[in-house]
Amino acid sequence: MKPRLRKLIGLFGILAFLLIYVGLVIRAAQYVPDHGPWQFAFYALAGVCWGVPILPLISWMNRG
Repeated sequence: MKPRLRKLIGLFGILAFLLIYVGLVIRAAQYVPDHGPWQFAFYALAGVCWGVPILPLISWMNRG
């Protein structure tokens, strides 16, 4: 597969994943207590954890 096509497929894969991830985070945020430290911890964790599942896709995109 050509690198250009692989990157295009990866781009749409990342966008689809992020849309689904943001929707799940919004749904889960409704159950977080309305207290500052809990909200901070939730959003900090949600803001960092999206990158972990994306790493294999990014490495696949940059192969070859």
